[in-house]
Amino acid sequence: MAGILANGIHLAYETHGDPAAPPVLLIMGMGTPLTAWPDDFVGGLVEQGFYVIAFDNRDCGLSSGFDHLGAPNLSLSFLKHLLGWPLKSAYTLNDMADDALALLTGLGIGAAHVIGASMGGMIGQILAARYPARVLSLTSIMSSSGRPSLPGPSRAARLALMRGPKNPADQAQVEARMFQVLRVIGSPAYPTPEAQLRKLIRGTFERSRGGGRAGAMRQMVAVAASGDRSALLASITCPVLVIHGAADPLLPLACGVDTAAAIAHASLHVIEGMGHDFPPQLNERLLALIDMHLHGKMGMRCAPLGSGGRLTSR
Repeated sequence: MAGILANGIHLAYETHGDPAAPPVLLIMGMGTPLTAWPDDFVGGLVEQGFYVIAFDNRDCGLSSGFDHLGAPNLSLSFLKHLLGWPLKSAYTLNDMADDALALLTGLGIGAAHVIGASMGGMIGQILAARYPARVLSLTSIMSSSGRPSLPGPSRAARLALMRGPKNPADQAQVEARMFQVLRVIGSPAYPTPEAQLRKLIRGTFERSRGGGRAGAMRQMVAVAASGDRSALLASITCPVLVIHGAADPLLPLACGVDTAAAIAHASLHVIEGMGHDFPPQLNERLLALIDMHLHGKMGMRCAPLGSGGRLTSR
């Protein structure tokens, strides 16, 4: 496993494909290490002719942790967020975007295509807006602009995220809780096979220092503390594709629609029945969309890929 000192911290990363090929930087979501990117998704990008870089965000996986700062009070932070009060966080999404930028610089990559999922999409949005010369294109998947008026998670999704295991040191309890969370936020029309979910959960537990719940909590507060990116999104100049599931219970569809609307030239692709995950049944469709986007063909008017998807371009 490779690692690099970037932005003053250690970042663990992996690369796939030919280093001479166009680079793609994958940024994963909250509390989730790089191993959460499906192997078939990463392999598909390599087959399309890209050099893929994936990494563990700070406070996750094998990258630098911030346990010395303690775990935040999620209930209090949620209340403050609802009331619009300022939140104190261990770091912000801006810091995490600077991590990603420093990783690219450390690897000698001048500019890359950026694909971000959930919180990773938010980090990618900041990268594209603040460092336009370093981002060739942005693909924002199941993410949000952070606009305060947008709907929040469903009650089931919110409770699943906020309820931790009774004993965080008990691997069985941690894995059972993670399984429940993934089932709640997953795609109702495309359920991931249980064996595949179990494999993902075991990998996350083993890589994230026993599940990494405290780090995920700090990242959750960082998202809330980073606020509204609507004005920032309006400054993005690179090609942008927004992909969102119509059945996402964590970041409802309105979040993806708003993200695309905030970027004048963005393309929006909505997938019916998709939740907040990467089900194997949608891998080919996602790869086809991204292939079109990264090769500059997404601006063309075309029919949606597969039943249930709808594509809008402006």
